[in-house]
Amino acid sequence: MALPSLDSSLQGIPKNVLAVSMETKYQCQQCHQVLRKPVQAQCGHRFCVHCFKLLTSSGPKPCEACRQEEIYEEPQSILNSNEAFPDNAAGREIASLPAKCFNGGCSWTGCIKEYEAQHEGKCEYERVPCEACQVLILRTEKERHNERECEERTLNCKYCKVSFNFKQIKAHDDICQKFPMQCKDCGKKKIPREKFLDHSRSCAKSKTACPFSEVGCKAVIDNGKHSDHEQTSIMEHMRLILATSMVRLQRPEAPGPGDWQDDSGLGLYRAPEEGAAATVGGGTAVSGQTSGLDHKVTVLENIVCVLNREVERSSLTLEAFSRQHRLDQDKIENLSNKVRQLERTLTMRDLQLAETDQTLRELQFCTFDGVFVWKIADFSRRRQDAVAGRTPAMFSPAFHSSKYGYKMCLRLYLNGDGTGRGTHLSLFFVVMRGKCDALLKWPFSQKVTLMLLDQNNREHIIDAFRPDVSSTSFQRPVSEMNIASGCPLFCPLAKLTGKSSYLRDDTIFIKAIVDLTGL
Repeated sequence: MALPSLDSSLQGIPKNVLAVSMETKYQCQQCHQVLRKPVQAQCGHRFCVHCFKLLTSSGPKPCEACRQEEIYEEPQSILNSNEAFPDNAAGREIASLPAKCFNGGCSWTGCIKEYEAQHEGKCEYERVPCEACQVLILRTEKERHNERECEERTLNCKYCKVSFNFKQIKAHDDICQKFPMQCKDCGKKKIPREKFLDHSRSCAKSKTACPFSEVGCKAVIDNGKHSDHEQTSIMEHMRLILATSMVRLQRPEAPGPGDWQDDSGLGLYRAPEEGAAATVGGGTAVSGQTSGLDHKVTVLENIVCVLNREVERSSLTLEAFSRQHRLDQDKIENLSNKVRQLERTLTMRDLQLAETDQTLRELQFCTFDGVFVWKIADFSRRRQDAVAGRTPAMFSPAFHSSKYGYKMCLRLYLNGDGTGRGTHLSLFFVVMRGKCDALLKWPFSQKVTLMLLDQNNREHIIDAFRPDVSSTSFQRPVSEMNIASGCPLFCPLAKLTGKSSYLRDDTIFIKAIVDLTGL
């Protein structure tokens, strides 16, 4: 028979979970642990269902246990998923074995069944590896480790909000463009690194070298005093410039052939052939310098070529990134539109569900014979809310005089209303807008009886009235409900204190009866 599908992706249960010595018949022949969801092969050996599936995943395999026990015999000793079956009897025996938790410090005990269902993978004392750094930590300390101790945890820079590994925090601080720095000259703090160079240039107390330092001026001046220094040191700067110029003018240049040369103060002309012999040594030095310059020029040309290729490659890469960015932006826009559409759909569904839920609640308590009993539980809490002004009034579910008749409800003030505020329960009758109002007789003129029921069925508190047909409360409703009309002094609150027969188990019952005569 084919092995049925069993939901298990775990190897056997660890041996040290058992509170007693493990019998061989309870051991998986593959993982050598306690059998988990045991299956029995054709040869009689038992395996965990996970281990057996792994063994036979690539086809039938010979049973190594049969070989070790020297009872190997084909075809019985061939492991085949089509010939194995769940060993439910062994599974029940293993499930009832006594078990204990092997994690240090844990005192849990029970049976194997309870261990699998309630404790395995949930023990507070179990050490589990951190997903990032692989360090073993207590399960209860995993959250704290991930937030405070893990060397591989990811942090967000509090200045630039960039994410980086904890180990890179020092390196990031050294390059973060938003990192706050302090100017050593003026003492100003919290200057972002990206603006620090601009601050250094404009800081009034920062010092920089004189612009004439290239010609020998050694002065170091505050940023705001450069003009003063230049005005007061004009003559000094002029002397430095003159001295530098004289040095450059005094550098000798090798004369070319056929040039006039000074010789002991006399102007003498040297012929080209005479000059050639005289400048052999100088020409050798010049040729050496020329070859060196040619080599440098060649190296620089090669560098320029390499840089040009790199620029071209970078341009192509940048263009590819730009195209991909545009595609990604289009995809993000499409997904955003879909999300907005789904949100609108979800909102409509929520509204529909709310309307359906409201309809179901109305149908649950709705009556169609003009008689309605309203059960009000948690009376004490509701009355406290009314006294505090949080919920001064409450409405009952709607009820009807008939299936297509008048729609009505009750309105109750637990701390009274109007003349009954603070002393009485105030109960009012409300005519509501119904679906068939166009077919009914208006104004509403049926007698209404309101009752607070004695839960001993002895003396109910009853009040009745006939509607004032001239009142707007009983005309055909033009809104969801008309103005309430009824009894502001319906029942003294004193009757609901102590061992009142009207208030039992913190619950009262109110009954309304609409006289249907003439309808």
